[in-house]
Amino acid sequence: MELARKAALFTLGGGSYVGLELLYRGRSHISMFGAGGTCFVALGRLRGLPGPYLLRILAGAGLITMVELGTGLLVNRDYRVWDYRNLPGNFRGQICPLFTAIWIPVAAAGMGLYGVAEKWLEG
Repeated sequence: MELARKAALFTLGGGSYVGLELLYRGRSHISMFGAGGTCFVALGRLRGLPGPYLLRILAGAGLITMVELGTGLLVNRDYRVWDYRNLPGNFRGQICPLFTAIWIPVAAAGMGLYGVAEKWLEG
């Protein structure tokens, strides 16, 4: 049952992230489903840790940025999925400070959605 619950949470996170991309840019990529699911499950773990909520949200934004970097280095070498090369402070066109800042409210929303989904899955 634990595997099914984690799979459901991963699927919710992956689908939610693809949905955000479709709303924001009108397109997405299959790799974003995996990145979104990974981030969502990790945000759920961060959500449950002790410490100030703001610190956990900032850690979540950092985590999303690192998943984005890893995904980018694996699947975005040709910059067809996204391209931050024209944004200030970018690293190899894969991550940049602007999107790290954007991930702050995304991390907060993800942690909140994770809590709701977890309660719903518990029945």
